[in-house]
Parts: sequence; structure tokens; C-alpha cells
Amino acid sequence: MKKVLFGLGLMTLCLFLAGQVLSHTPFCSCFDNGDGTITCEGGFSDGSSAAGISMKVVDMKGKVLIKGKMDENSEFTFKRPDVPFKVIFDAGPGHVVEVKGEDITE
Repeated sequence: MKKVLFGLGLMTLCLFLAGQVLSHTPFCSCFDNGDGTITCEGGFSDGSSAAGISMKVVDMKGKVLIKGKMDENSEFTFKRPDVPFKVIFDAGPGHVVEVKGEDITE
């Protein structure tokens, strides 16, 4: 009986945690400001702020060009690199969003 109760408890915990993960999906979108800068906005599907989330701009070989964090408005603005790049919104394992520089338009 103890094994059955333990199994049910473990299964309930796993379902609860899976629901928590699914309800906290990250998003990040970036746009060209038309002045040589790019602004990215981020957040989570449950409405949580992205303030303080780590942001990186890397070249196509993975070399870090720019590092920063989302500000209190869940925004990150940077100068557009002169080389092909991608933006990485990194809120931890399973919560990483990558935006290719070629997809960023006004």
C-alpha cells in the first residue's frame, strides 16, 4: 500500500511540475529601431516579467559580441553588429530563445 501511495504522490508531483513548466514558456522578439540599434522585448506566457534575464548577442561561431540583461521594462537595446549574429534570451535550461539577426526588421 505504501508503494502505491508513494507512486501516486510522485505521479501527482510530476504532473504538477510539468504544468508549471508548460505555463511558463519564454518569448522574445526583436525589432530594428531604424537608427542602428535593435530592441528586444521578452517575457513569459504566464505574464511574468523578464527583467534581469541574461541577454547575449553572438556571432555565427558563438563568440559573444554583446552581453547584458533585460531592463525593468523587459527590454534590451543594443547597437546592431556589422557581422551576422543572433540574440540569445537565456532564462535557464528549457527557457532559452534565439532570434537570428537576419529575421530582425523594422
